[in-house]
Amino acid sequence: MKETGYIAKSAWKAFVEGLVARYRVYAPCRDGETVAFRRIQGKEEPCLDRPAAGAPKAALLPQSETLFGFVLKKDPVDPRKTEVELKAEIEEPPTVILCGRPCDARGFTIIDPVFLDADPYYRKRREGTTIITLACPTAYEGCFCTSVGGGPADKAASDVLVTELDQGYYVEPLTDKGREALKDAPLEEGAPHREEAEERQRKAFTRVKKAFPGGKDLKVSPERFESDRFWQEASAKCLSCGACTYLCPTCYCFNITDEQGVDTGERIRSWDACMFSHFTLEASGHNPRAQKWQRLKQRVGHKFVYYPEKYGEAACSGCGRCIRLCPVSVEISGIVAALAAPEEPHTKEAGADREEERATR
Repeated sequence: MKETGYIAKSAWKAFVEGLVARYRVYAPCRDGETVAFRRIQGKEEPCLDRPAAGAPKAALLPQSETLFGFVLKKDPVDPRKTEVELKAEIEEPPTVILCGRPCDARGFTIIDPVFLDADPYYRKRREGTTIITLACPTAYEGCFCTSVGGGPADKAASDVLVTELDQGYYVEPLTDKGREALKDAPLEEGAPHREEAEERQRKAFTRVKKAFPGGKDLKVSPERFESDRFWQEASAKCLSCGACTYLCPTCYCFNITDEQGVDTGERIRSWDACMFSHFTLEASGHNPRAQKWQRLKQRVGHKFVYYPEKYGEAACSGCGRCIRLCPVSVEISGIVAALAAPEEPHTKEAGADREEERATR
């Protein structure tokens, strides 16, 4: 196929319908006043006006899923024993995530190192999923993708990148999966539209705020990070509602429960969040992160300290959802900027207090 392509806006609907005929397609769709990812069928069209409120990670890591079912049976030889008969199936149809943003696609590359080798359910979906990404035409409230190494037209995690132009869409296939998804698309030659598309991509990049020195070079002040006072102030208005984690493209905390009847049951995995007070509650009643400032420290620390130490990059795509959709406007990019800022005298004092407290325990 062509190195690049172009789909006229008059042919866009036919393109989407062609994908729906061959794949299970998830796309951002209007749901009242909001935009949410859901499976589209028939002649539904994606919403391209603004990013979805939530990320498309549920297509690969469902909010709630049955890992396996089990049947309890009495041993016919020794009735004191119970046999457990597991029933597990991993069947996933070819899937397309259509018109997520580059920050959404980047989210999967952050989840991948954690789940690909350890989780056959995620791996099966990931291998069978093609990501067709829509470049952002501008910066949205709270966006800081350029601070973590991404951008409005970041190609690193996509199979196809689409850039909207006045009369159509400039299409860049980036992988073999992307080229396969486009094989029946109504494509025209893309070369005549390349310059216009790249200019739009450059302009969008310049509109994203640089919230802090980012990417793999981000340095967090250890003294400030260990300051209880810093986190108490940062979390003062937080509600611990968990909206930030559920909307995030990169959060992947979960809980496992067994739902059991008389002789059958299911093991279910459901999203959970480190911002919930019960997340670290132990059976003894002890909670090592009982205070919300401790939980906010864990959330920010995981993304910008612990994950980078292990995998070499921040566990954040800079999508800005946790900022623009937070009910009390807790701004994670501002917190990280403060952590990376030059150390102030009161922070040194707080850090010293922390070390003294540890020494007396």
